[in-house]
Amino acid sequence: MSPWSWISKTAGLAGVVLALGVSVALAATQLTGAGSTFDYPFFSRAFYEYSQQHSGVTVNYQSIGSGGGIQQFIAKTIDFGASDVPMNTEELKLAGALVLQVPITLGGEAIGYNLPGVGKGLRMTRQLIADIYLGKVRKWNAPEVSKLNPKLKLPDMDITVVHRSDGSGTTYIFTDFLSRVSAQWKEKVGTGKSVQWPAGLGGKGNEGVAGQVRQTPGAIGYIELAYVLENQITYALVENQAGKYLYPSIETVAAAAASKPDVSSTDFSIVDAAGENSYPISGYSWVMIYERPADPARAKLVRDTMEWLVTKGQALAKSVDYVPLPENVQWQALKIISAIKV
Repeated sequence: MSPWSWISKTAGLAGVVLALGVSVALAATQLTGAGSTFDYPFFSRAFYEYSQQHSGVTVNYQSIGSGGGIQQFIAKTIDFGASDVPMNTEELKLAGALVLQVPITLGGEAIGYNLPGVGKGLRMTRQLIADIYLGKVRKWNAPEVSKLNPKLKLPDMDITVVHRSDGSGTTYIFTDFLSRVSAQWKEKVGTGKSVQWPAGLGGKGNEGVAGQVRQTPGAIGYIELAYVLENQITYALVENQAGKYLYPSIETVAAAAASKPDVSSTDFSIVDAAGENSYPISGYSWVMIYERPADPARAKLVRDTMEWLVTKGQALAKSVDYVPLPENVQWQALKIISAIKV
């Protein structure tokens, strides 16, 4: 039985109301959320579809970065926050109430580049990516790059490193990956939504990094897959733990997720996953909801919306180059959502 079938069979009258549309009491209700830019293409598609199916309900989601979303969520100015890394212990304390953290989608981060005269096919090892972001490899025709790509005519051009300037779950996933593959990165920089970058230019949001890479010859940046495809940015084949060079795709991100059947808000990383077909810079994204929202009517709307998003809404993920949650993770998400007090 699918998670959505379980909801339909157990919801009783509430299920009938959901199937017909929200009740008159909740008509013209708007939910507000903010956070992850990683999630924005999926949320835009899914919440539009939800509003089409549920007359009078709209979801206003602001793509401001995971750090900003967590800040607004803690301030209780929004109904839900979104982040590509769950809230940590300190952030949960600041929230001042019990927070539910729900896995909501899966995606991969591409290594986009702008090299005039060089098309697809650039290969990059895990260590090379770390060394570029450490500022150790500074030229596109450096031996470390050339030896991996003997068939490409690499220019004698400086590498312009581009990274996020805002607090970012996308950065957390990327720096988690770098910390796994480079002892020097782990010691010198570490993992976080914001870090002290050894080199490079900053861009706000995935859209900001994508824009910098697209406009800057010689640039390289880590960008959620949907954004590189939308902006027609060329991206690299990245070496995984098994030594295979892969592009991020629905299939290779799903393979990374399959390496870790159970995830939680304290055990969630799937970067540098084992498996021949696992793309190494993959990650879950999360929604944060208060267990006991102040307004019971809005609490029910949040619960209904999130139940739809982690079940029926997942069918929309592939249309915007995201990966549907594995069915077992959908079950985990539904269990967490069911704890909302309405």
